[in-house]
Amino acid sequence: MISFTSAQLDAWLVALVYPLARILALIASSPILGNKQVPARVKIGLAVMLTLIIAPTLNDLPQVAVGSAAGLLILIQQIIIGIAMGFTLRLIFTAVEMSGELAGLQMGLGFASFYDPLNASFTPIIAQFMGVFAALVFLSLNGHLYMLAGLAESFQTLPIGNMMSDKGIYALVSWGGSIFAFALQLCLPLLAALLITNLALGILTRAAPQLNLFAVGFPITLAIGLFVLALSMPYFAPLMDKLMHAGLDSMLNVVRMTH
Repeated sequence: MISFTSAQLDAWLVALVYPLARILALIASSPILGNKQVPARVKIGLAVMLTLIIAPTLNDLPQVAVGSAAGLLILIQQIIIGIAMGFTLRLIFTAVEMSGELAGLQMGLGFASFYDPLNASFTPIIAQFMGVFAALVFLSLNGHLYMLAGLAESFQTLPIGNMMSDKGIYALVSWGGSIFAFALQLCLPLLAALLITNLALGILTRAAPQLNLFAVGFPITLAIGLFVLALSMPYFAPLMDKLMHAGLDSMLNVVRMTH
């Protein structure tokens, strides 16, 4: 008959529950894997599989019972760390969608909104297109594999039982503030072309006041916006690659800055 003591059971739970909390929190908050369209069974199954792979490599786990007050505090710490790491990568797609929203507003497509089931909100059509394109580029560049590699490395740089330092939290906040700059960089060519177009239409209206600006200006800005967007698509993948690596570095900096 197989028998085990309560100390052995606590050790098994510590080796599985604490890593599972961090991994599941990252998957739930990360892009692509954390979307609402991904079934909860898939997320939980992937988290359990990764836990079974990573758990044997962990050393010096805190010998604290999971059900104790100190164990619950460690559990909350792991959830916060996982959410912070996933949130860092999700900010990349927030910047891309913000650039699409800025471009759509300048093109006159601010009213063209569709229901986005991923975010459970209405999203401008250009922002939704840019978000889908960014997700495809992220997968083609193996961003999800880099994310899982960074997750495995986080258990070595920030072992279970330790919490993020103030420098790590500051790095997360600083990265969140940079999404506006990245969004502006992504849509800057389109904004520049539409600015020139609007200036030309303004001069044309002054020269010919009888011209109906709303009847002529909207098709012109829409056509030029779509044309410039099509021209800028080949250059979007290198920018996305740079942005993805910057996001991965920021995700690791959140857990690396322990002093």
